[in-house]
Amino acid sequence: MSETIAPLRTVDVTRYVTPLREGGSLPALVEADDTFMYVVKFRGAGQGIKALIAELVVGEIARVLGLRVPELVFCELDVAFGRSEPDEEIQDLLQASTGQNLGLHYLSGAITFDSLVTTIEPRLASQIVWLDALTLNVDRTARNTNLLMWHKELWLIDHGAALYVHHAGPGWATPRPRPFPQVKDHVLLPQAAELRAVDAEYRPRLTTQVLHDILALVPDAWLEEAAAGDATAAEQRANYVGFLAHRLAASETFVQEAEDARKALV
Repeated sequence: MSETIAPLRTVDVTRYVTPLREGGSLPALVEADDTFMYVVKFRGAGQGIKALIAELVVGEIARVLGLRVPELVFCELDVAFGRSEPDEEIQDLLQASTGQNLGLHYLSGAITFDSLVTTIEPRLASQIVWLDALTLNVDRTARNTNLLMWHKELWLIDHGAALYVHHAGPGWATPRPRPFPQVKDHVLLPQAAELRAVDAEYRPRLTTQVLHDILALVPDAWLEEAAAGDATAAEQRANYVGFLAHRLAASETFVQEAEDARKALV
């Protein structure tokens, strides 16, 4: 594995603190056996295991590129957590999520990024827009920025809606043109004036080996569950690597798409 990509730690959930009723995934704030707090995305949520795969893959791509992402960890959930929960919806979710889930280190005191309050410099804005265009992340809009300000720095969270094409079933990774018109709604697009410079910097950093190393972090069981019998874990890894490599090779297309959308705004 590349020296720039560290294996994810595994923690055991010791206390369910509170649900975070955002969207349909119902993540929760939990405490783990390392005494830290995590926001857990559950495998039993409506978006299923593919949302966890997207969260892990895109989060680690962002980290490789030098963007700030809370530490991702595997969170082991014991079957006992679903037995004493009085809320039936949460009880069902916990019982469906026994085993390995994904947690993000909780940034205590962080506030949601507001583009009307905080101006992001063009380089950083371009880096984030480029990442989201590469990974087809539809969920970074003014309505739901999925960005936090913590100690005066910008942090990226919630990438479960990225790579949405993997929900399309067998053949989703077949190389083909993939327009991303949703980039026009990106909250940072107006500030993203350095997309071509960022493309020149970032594209060579995401080598095929780096993509392989990131996909090696994804558990076999998650990939097999996502494939639903249509592919092995190794084949699924190859699908993700191939899809991302194809997007990278055609980065000129999504960069131009983003620039055209930006010109319509500014």
